[in-house]
Amino acid sequence: MKTILFLSSLFFFSISLAAQESFMVKTETRYWDNSRTFDGYTLFGTRGTTYLIDFEGHVIHTWDLGTNPRFTGDGNLLDAVGGNPSNQNTWKELGWTGNVKWQYTESRTNYHGHHDFAKIYNPKLGDSTFIYIANKDLTNQQCLDAGCDAQYDYTGSQMDAIVEVNRQGTVVWEWWFFDHVVQDLYSAKPTYGIIANTPGRINLNIRGNHVKSDWMHCNSLDYNQTLDVIVINSVHGEFYVIDHGNTFLANNPSGSIALAATTAGDFKYRFGDPAKYNQGDPPSIEDNWEKATAGNKQLGGSHDIQWIRSGLPGAGNFMVFDNAQNLFELTPQSYVIEINPYLNSAGVNTGSFVNPPDAGYIVQGSPDANLMKENKNVSKQIVWKYSSKNNTSFYSTIGSSAQRLPNGNTFMCAMNDGHFFEIAPSDTSVVWEYTNPMTRNGIKKIKVDNYPTYNGVFRAYRYAADDPGLAGHDLTPGPTMTGDPPNYWTPDDLTVVENYGSSNPYNSLHQNYPNPFTTGTTIDFEITDPSTVDVIIYDFNGNKVKSLFHKTCHQGTYSIHWDGTDNKGMHVESGMYFYLLRSDTHILCKKMISIN
Repeated sequence: MKTILFLSSLFFFSISLAAQESFMVKTETRYWDNSRTFDGYTLFGTRGTTYLIDFEGHVIHTWDLGTNPRFTGDGNLLDAVGGNPSNQNTWKELGWTGNVKWQYTESRTNYHGHHDFAKIYNPKLGDSTFIYIANKDLTNQQCLDAGCDAQYDYTGSQMDAIVEVNRQGTVVWEWWFFDHVVQDLYSAKPTYGIIANTPGRINLNIRGNHVKSDWMHCNSLDYNQTLDVIVINSVHGEFYVIDHGNTFLANNPSGSIALAATTAGDFKYRFGDPAKYNQGDPPSIEDNWEKATAGNKQLGGSHDIQWIRSGLPGAGNFMVFDNAQNLFELTPQSYVIEINPYLNSAGVNTGSFVNPPDAGYIVQGSPDANLMKENKNVSKQIVWKYSSKNNTSFYSTIGSSAQRLPNGNTFMCAMNDGHFFEIAPSDTSVVWEYTNPMTRNGIKKIKVDNYPTYNGVFRAYRYAADDPGLAGHDLTPGPTMTGDPPNYWTPDDLTVVENYGSSNPYNSLHQNYPNPFTTGTTIDFEITDPSTVDVIIYDFNGNKVKSLFHKTCHQGTYSIHWDGTDNKGMHVESGMYFYLLRSDTHILCKKMISIN
């Protein structure tokens, strides 16, 4: 039988070690398998600054914006001004030196930009344009006239719109949810219809969620130039595909906006919660009220909807970060999901959008009883899903992103903990891991227990080394964000121990004594084969404190004493320390506590 110990940082036997002891996590790069990562640089914004870093965490470049930055494909950086994804009305496109190449401000008082935006190429204009999400104000009377339930007051209500402007800042197209609504309460109104027969429109009177301020809370969008369509995601667990090409009239903004408001602008496809259009079961409490079911709901609190780009594994499919809020799992965790919207119930790719309830569901059980999850209905259109084996290791209540890479890996950002990691497709093992050191209280080497988003990052992106945004620029690595030298584990730090019954033919490291200690402590270990042996003391930050032992050892038992001083002869402070035994074939590590 083999036992594999994976050390994701020097002072963690696993990610959970520090959490068990004191909820502390080392920031910056924690692990890197350079033979399996997709070569490039990582871009992210935090606390008003955008950072471009290499795998070791060296800062390559920064910009004085830091909300939701991304390269535009022509060597520029595009981001919102202000640092808050939930509230933005000015966007800038910057050159490498921070010079402003383009800027747009939404000055209309009844439009409130937020969360996501994109620079796209509009084939009907033959030029680039800019699209963004904005909440558009509604009056109480507009809501009542449309068929909202008259028992409520709708003052201050809003619905999201997608606005498109050209490079001169002129609105050339707009699509608004409010133009695509249906209700079944008032038959005399033009919006009346049978909800289940109208999946292309949003129900105005969803049970328990009447129209209000920021009603849809859409948080991401993407554009597919080949199909000339846009997808937009709502935090309530659905995303919608909208026809852009057939609702856009070149050089006719008013005509385009009017056309987008007709049935030509109804949803071409929607995914996530078919109960919202009466074609599926909603979440509900079971007869045993200590249990609940998600019904046919697939997404909850989701973010970062996108098409997987051409040339990448899964090209043409959707990818979305499913935060998995409101999915009514006893033990929640987040997922990254890939969806093929063209699959029918037989699993055949039809080449056109298939309504997810028509494709059907499979009942999926938990892969492990310790996850404590009930069976759930999973759409047959879901073709790939990632989740951590330990449900407590990967969960983000808000924000977050995922990105398919050319080598088949998937790069993810979990916003709550500023946690970036890249996984390999074959075994979903982590091949790179990084924690953002920038917090609400400045840069930290260690992230302690804090409320979510203390060091949050809304999204992160990986760019290839030959990306146009990097071409011709100085990519010389600078210091890390903390200023410390990189300190991370690699695949060489994997330890394999063979266990043959009760005997142990391999080295062993015993617990120090006394522990805790004040003036000194003793460390015993056993060596089974001749080997060069080092015993090294590290502090909780992963800094080397003392090289305690270095010699060639023959088979036998050894005992060494540490007087509690560092390499400079100074007595260490109170706290947790780690002692590591390294031989030619093994690495063993244990913790101990100094009390002064």
